[in-house]
Amino acid sequence: MTRFLLSPMLIALALPFAVAAEPALLQTEKHALNIETVARGLSHPWGLAFLPDGRLLVTERDGQLRYVTAGKLSAPISGLPPIAVGGQGGLLDVLLDKDFATNQKIYLSYAEPGADKASADTNSTAVLQATLAGDSIKDTKVLFSQQPKINSKYHFGGRLVQQADGNLFVTLGDRGSRREDVQPLSTHIGKVVRITNTGAAAAGNPFAAKADAKPELWSFGHRNIQGATLDNSGRLWTHEHGPQGGDEINITKAGLNYGWPLITYGEEYGGGVIGKTAAAGLEQPLHYWVPSIAPSGMEFYQGALFSGWKQSLLVGSLKFGQLVRLEIKDDKVSHEERIRIGSRIRDVKVHPDGSVYLLTDEDNGAILRITPMK
Repeated sequence: MTRFLLSPMLIALALPFAVAAEPALLQTEKHALNIETVARGLSHPWGLAFLPDGRLLVTERDGQLRYVTAGKLSAPISGLPPIAVGGQGGLLDVLLDKDFATNQKIYLSYAEPGADKASADTNSTAVLQATLAGDSIKDTKVLFSQQPKINSKYHFGGRLVQQADGNLFVTLGDRGSRREDVQPLSTHIGKVVRITNTGAAAAGNPFAAKADAKPELWSFGHRNIQGATLDNSGRLWTHEHGPQGGDEINITKAGLNYGWPLITYGEEYGGGVIGKTAAAGLEQPLHYWVPSIAPSGMEFYQGALFSGWKQSLLVGSLKFGQLVRLEIKDDKVSHEERIRIGSRIRDVKVHPDGSVYLLTDEDNGAILRITPMK
């Protein structure tokens, strides 16, 4: 576990650049980077997927799903369910099924509103499975709906990861005002769940035999996970927002308690102690940040273009407008480099060709593509 404080000995800050259609050049520790704008005009883009035909599939938080073809945005894809848009809620992540080439299945996470008039002002994170069919989606099925639903615009989590066997990890936040529901296993609040691609609790989940626990639960004690990815061994890595300080990275293992709100390296907004920094039976973070970087999006670099980034963990920073590159050795962060992009980074994805794509969280949001200068 490493505590991170701003220090010129630990980080390399690059100068901001003006985002434009022409590539901008940025010097970093390992590579000189070309950064080009692939598309602009998105309303707070949240999730990104690469289609086999070369197009991109991107979500906008205000409820649109679009194709991006040669830098141009399509009209919104139709067929989406009702979405509770507001605050941090809306349409969130998008993931292609591992067999997408043959089944055209996708998964979407989103803020799902209550189903009737009595619960219309409540919402929770849900996962939709659908078939992508041209300018619409069809065969839609809600695979998962976080319980309980509450009236909140905050901390939805919402990242989706698929294992090699087809099971799905879904990250779920504490909803901002429901800390007391994070530790009990009888709710989905502040948890990671693992479900099958038909929506059932995955076989082997750690609390399946526990009478008062939700069978979907994988891990608990989380505040708001907005970054999740698998390593080469198939292990789940996540990062989550701390309160004021204490953003953290974890290798998120079955059945473990990651401590929120009993332990944290952050404090109440405006000051004030929250619990302790350590306690028996609660997992310490692999790495944490004070002050917060507001992380979102995360992926290991396993491409061929950036030889100096091999096996680095790439993390987006909303607060500082950075791409954070973490070198990992023996499951510890051995070095951290900060690459200033100049816009809030919501998602980070590595393209099959080895280039790195970023989403900027803005009213006029962009898709950026990073390649090494030749």
